[in-house]
Amino acid sequence: MKAIIASCALSLFAGAGFAQECVGDNLIDALPEHDRAWIDAQSQAVPNHQGILWQASKGDERISIVGTYHFDHPMHRATVEKLRPQLEAADRLLVEMGPEEEAEMLSAMSSDPTLIMEPSGPTLPERLSEEHWQQVGDAMADRGVPAIMASRMKPWYIATLLAISPCAMKQMAGNGGKPRGLDWQLMQVAQDAGVPVEALEPWDTFVRIFSGLTPKEEIDMIVYSLPVASYADDYTATMEAAYAEGDIWQIWEFGRLDAYNNSGLSREEVDALTAEAKEVLIDERNRNWIAPLTQAAEEAAAKDKSIVAAFGALHLPGEQGVLRLLEDDGWQIERLD
Repeated sequence: MKAIIASCALSLFAGAGFAQECVGDNLIDALPEHDRAWIDAQSQAVPNHQGILWQASKGDERISIVGTYHFDHPMHRATVEKLRPQLEAADRLLVEMGPEEEAEMLSAMSSDPTLIMEPSGPTLPERLSEEHWQQVGDAMADRGVPAIMASRMKPWYIATLLAISPCAMKQMAGNGGKPRGLDWQLMQVAQDAGVPVEALEPWDTFVRIFSGLTPKEEIDMIVYSLPVASYADDYTATMEAAYAEGDIWQIWEFGRLDAYNNSGLSREEVDALTAEAKEVLIDERNRNWIAPLTQAAEEAAAKDKSIVAAFGALHLPGEQGVLRLLEDDGWQIERLD
């Protein structure tokens, strides 16, 4: 779930850029050999677990697909240049959240604080154990959020903030809100070329998903996220390394393994939370994206054009990944990297 919460964080804070001076250790490399072998075996069993650049084709219809990392990354420039010819000639670029949706989100959160705050009812110190609240308070303080404010934040928003490293939070505050993630870089190229940018889903998707959690699930989400909150810079470095290797699913399995060892939850509870998170935050969204992707490709083909789709790399692999869902719909999938 940590990887998914991180994905949410990166989508909600698309304006954040991962500071080049933010450094950390690769947590997967530091694991015992048997744990690394377990992560590798779990990843190998997932279809399309490697690769971030793909092409889908069906008759005259074409979709160039890139799995993104929403923070800055040294390899983004090369990826952008590789995609530039297709993107500048494309009918449109489809992303998780476009500029219009980001503006809507910021406006809504500004006008309605209850989207992320609980103005009444029990506070988080009352809902969490004393030990867990102390950990939350310390982690939020590291991220520049006073405990009094954090105590009234909605659990999903707390978990989202915990997924962003303190270093990246400081960078967010100091970079003037200018994003550097691959999604943003591709949107800049599209806008400069006059290529329309469209969102695959409404801006409030995450808000609606998390609003359906039970009180226990809300607290479990925070508890699940706590183990790596204290070493989030290392976790970010680990995600960055996995992305560079083109095997992003490793980070998902590392998050599961870390929760087994450090969350205090049973393996059954961890597996249940992980499966639920995968369904509502990845698989269901993937299924919802197939119609707008294929419709856009069909409309582009009528103009002798193709489309480019850019979304979080965790949405590519798996039986319910975008690639397999397209294959099930009759598309031919080809890896390009």
